[in-house]
Amino acid sequence: MTSTISVNDNHSLKLSPLEVPHRLLLGPGPSNAHPAVLQAMNNTPIGHLDPAFLALMDEIQSLLRYVWQTENPHTIAVSGTGTAAMEATLANTVEPGDVVLIGVAGYFGNRLVDMAGRYGADVRIITKPWGQVFNLDEISTAVETHKPAILALVHAETSTGARQPLEEVGELCRKYGTLLLVDTVTSLGGVPIFLDEWGVDLAYSCSQKGLGCSPGASPFTMSPHAMEKLQKRETKVANWYLDMLLLGKYWGSDRIYHHTAPVNLYYGLREALRLVAEEGLANCWQRHQKNVEYLWESLEEIGLKMHVAKEFRLPTLTTVCIPEGVDGKAVARQLLLEHNIEVGGGLGELAGKVWRVGLMGFNSRPESVDKLVEALKEVLGQ
Repeated sequence: MTSTISVNDNHSLKLSPLEVPHRLLLGPGPSNAHPAVLQAMNNTPIGHLDPAFLALMDEIQSLLRYVWQTENPHTIAVSGTGTAAMEATLANTVEPGDVVLIGVAGYFGNRLVDMAGRYGADVRIITKPWGQVFNLDEISTAVETHKPAILALVHAETSTGARQPLEEVGELCRKYGTLLLVDTVTSLGGVPIFLDEWGVDLAYSCSQKGLGCSPGASPFTMSPHAMEKLQKRETKVANWYLDMLLLGKYWGSDRIYHHTAPVNLYYGLREALRLVAEEGLANCWQRHQKNVEYLWESLEEIGLKMHVAKEFRLPTLTTVCIPEGVDGKAVARQLLLEHNIEVGGGLGELAGKVWRVGLMGFNSRPESVDKLVEALKEVLGQ
């Protein structure tokens, strides 16, 4: 005898159609997507093995090589956030016992340490105060001492707003057979990057910052040297979803099914990359630099100071020192609720000490600076 089971309606919410408040996103990310990117994502999905979609994947690969300035054959978008792409670099190249040397000068250096340890790496670290960067001599001494399989550096430390110089680091790594892994999450599209010229073997980024797309389709690239290490592994990649030997068969000529790609996010990423190419990469970098210098000048005019020395500041993200006696969280909350402007607070050692202000992608415009500064003047009582 079959019994009838009643539907439990306890969690059946009576909701209106979705309405999202319009915010000017001037925090550490996401940034506001370009209207053309939003329009692209509004297209109807097609199959993830449809010839038209496979052609779009090829376009994404080529454009990612352009924005990274690399010829790496294995250059793809990971279906996931920038953290997934970060994990992919380590999951594919780290085997238990590998010495991995990590430069820690902020929150995301520490995240690399945690991830590498989970894959069985023999993790060694070098450290700097948050907001400072490593010089070549410091890196050289550490590499010579530890002789790591991988050296990991954060090019753009999102927690501090500092830009780590990379020139000559790749050449140093070659002397010791070390792979150079670089975090470009907050630099791709807004900060000069020359992966091949600098000898970078592994890099990852995200879609929602300098590229001006929605989060969820994250750039990843590996050099032939890194691919050789992957192919010579004695153990399988521990993370099936991020195994580049498997993903390479989907993104490569085989076109073998691996997972259902976030089709509409790839539409958006393709359009965001197209816009960068249309503007010209050098012009895009120059726009970010020009607008951030306007931001620094405008903030200094109202008495605010920056946390990072000018020569090492990012064009995409600025850490602004919270004045003594000011409740930083209250100011950020007031900016959001009264002015629809989002800025970020500090992470880790900088929590409660700085605001993080992003001028990335579509938001890197003079009018973004003007709106923020006028709102800050009102909130701070100037």
